[in-house]
Amino acid sequence: MPVAGGPPRAYEDLTPLAVLEALDACGLRGDGRLLQLNSYENRVFQVFLEDGSAVVAKFYRPGRWSDAQILEEHAFAQELADAEVPVVAPLHLTAGDGIAICSGDAGGPPTLARWRDGRNAHRWSVSPRRSGREPELEQLSTLEVLGRFLGRLHAVGRRQPFRHRRQMRPADDARQAIQTLTAQDCIPATQADAWHALAAQAADAIASAFARPAALLRLHGDCHLGNVLWRDGLPHIVDLDDACMGPAVQDLWMLVSGDAQTLPSQLRALLSGYELFADFDDGELQLVEPLRTLRMLRHCAWIAERWQDPTFPIHFPYFRDAAWWSQQATQLREQLQVMHDAAG
Repeated sequence: MPVAGGPPRAYEDLTPLAVLEALDACGLRGDGRLLQLNSYENRVFQVFLEDGSAVVAKFYRPGRWSDAQILEEHAFAQELADAEVPVVAPLHLTAGDGIAICSGDAGGPPTLARWRDGRNAHRWSVSPRRSGREPELEQLSTLEVLGRFLGRLHAVGRRQPFRHRRQMRPADDARQAIQTLTAQDCIPATQADAWHALAAQAADAIASAFARPAALLRLHGDCHLGNVLWRDGLPHIVDLDDACMGPAVQDLWMLVSGDAQTLPSQLRALLSGYELFADFDDGELQLVEPLRTLRMLRHCAWIAERWQDPTFPIHFPYFRDAAWWSQQATQLREQLQVMHDAAG
């Protein structure tokens, strides 16, 4: 399981020079240019190399994942790439002075690097650079293409389970999120009672929705539009940082949106492509709104867990505002009604 948070200010020593030195020690010599890319959890850089190419270096948040969990993610990416699913797998790295290269179970590829001399806690991987944009879902045909992509991904995901990555346990995950927010004491007193009462009802509704066990498989885990790159009419992904064991619908529901009239047609389009490559249990469609509610709870808890990271108060300045928590309570109340209507 991931370890919450990691040391406060865990990236203070990750200067541009340190990034270039890390890659140079792996035989990837930069020309001095690098660009920090958007990432809350990790620190990710596009690095231009002396040979004219560019790579993406990801420095993992200390304490979030174990080496075994990261390497299992890398092995899954390679398995997908070998099956011609458009996923960018990490490069194989070469150890240099002061560098240890980690391989996965059964002699997996050497894709995770760390300093061997104790200079810092950083671990990193390097991938080829791939560009793209978010898919535009105005056309249902785009959803069909995304469905085919996810069907192929899940067909590979069903071959074997993860041994080290986390497994979704929605009822436990919801209650853990509430416990985290309670322990952090970050909800203004004027909103705390109302939010906690609604959150407790939401956790019960999530538990009830998942009372019937769903089949689990290896997933992308966080498949929203911002994590899918679209280029030349096709999707691809460059990161499996949240890969986990869970129900298939977890990778589907974040790609659709809309009201009760438009959502069914979007789901039909997505599944029409998906089911060309993988079976889908239609009963899992009842889990869409519980999963949406779970994401709301976990998002709040995630910000609370990361609050000591100096970038989080900058990016989420409203987190301790009463107005924002009042909005969260309203959204939970609405989700409770939606889940009640769907269950009835």
